[in-house]
Amino acid sequence: MKQLCLVFSLMLFTTLCSNLFAQNITGVWRGKINGSNTEIKLIKSGDNLVGVAYYYHNRNAFKRYSIKGHFDPATNSVIWWDEMLLEEKGKKGLLQISADPAAQLMVADFNCPGGEEMYLDGESSNRDNKSIRNGSVQLEKRKKPLFPDEWDFIIDNYLVGTNDPELIDSISNMGIGSKIPEEPSLDAVAIKPGAQKNDGTAPVVTAPASSTPAVTTPAVTTTVITPPPTVKPDTVETQVVAAPAKPTPSVNETKFTARKNVLQTVIPITAQTIELRFYDNAQVDGDSIALFLNGKLLFQHIRLTDQPYTIRLNADELGEDNELVMVAENLGSIPPNTSLMVAIVGDKRYEARLFANEQSSAMVRIMRPKPGEQ
Repeated sequence: MKQLCLVFSLMLFTTLCSNLFAQNITGVWRGKINGSNTEIKLIKSGDNLVGVAYYYHNRNAFKRYSIKGHFDPATNSVIWWDEMLLEEKGKKGLLQISADPAAQLMVADFNCPGGEEMYLDGESSNRDNKSIRNGSVQLEKRKKPLFPDEWDFIIDNYLVGTNDPELIDSISNMGIGSKIPEEPSLDAVAIKPGAQKNDGTAPVVTAPASSTPAVTTPAVTTTVITPPPTVKPDTVETQVVAAPAKPTPSVNETKFTARKNVLQTVIPITAQTIELRFYDNAQVDGDSIALFLNGKLLFQHIRLTDQPYTIRLNADELGEDNELVMVAENLGSIPPNTSLMVAIVGDKRYEARLFANEQSSAMVRIMRPKPGEQ
């Protein structure tokens, strides 16, 4: 009987702790990321996270970023990234999403060892280049911030009304202005956020397996060289045979290589199939894109309209951390090239506005969450 009570108590504790995780990811966290003093404020809004990060030497010397991310209470996995630089040493940043070698992406576990102790432990990498690993994430939840700002009111009153998504969005956009250059909006072509099904006017395609060549693989020409006839030694002629020319990269492959990738969202791999729907954002103006997955051309000449161009990715064909890059083939009649991407992963729905131009491409990292320690 005592053993049964003990088992029940452990199960109850685990359940309560899991519920605590879901509620208490919101708050102030302080410690170190990649060896630097860091304070972040995470606010849970649905399945998403928003907030702010301070990387500081002292209260007068810091860099302040807006941050976005995701939290999965089933695995206690937390992913967030530096979205845009808001302030550095008292001066406002560019207030737009752009290439930033200092911006980071963090993957951590949300741990609740007991009592009021809560930790985020994990690793950080370069936001726009997954191959650059920065260092460890070691943060502890704190009651009071070092850097007061507009998020404190949301955090202090989160359980008594300020967890409303509209209120959180209004704070997230406060003082930032337009993050991405806006296109004029036309009601006639506005995308309905609730639209879930392809009506048949746009294709649904499945991404080829990793062993399948990209859509536009350059043709390989085989050159057969016939050896010269045998001649007498005193009449031997030296023949120089040129090596076969390497296939010329396509126009889109050249654009992919030349332009900088800028992270614009992260999609957790939590289901067998990842469905991605691409629309033209706001006004349909002739935008055309190409998609690359982990450096390989996947699809090209995709004309964005008010109907979704849908692709499906098989999770078995993906690695732990994958890069999907949207390259602008043109800028449409209203630059830059902008797309509304809707991702359906199991019962989760994610939306992101992607933008690309002649200098940069939009990158989406598709990642497997790191299971939390139970």
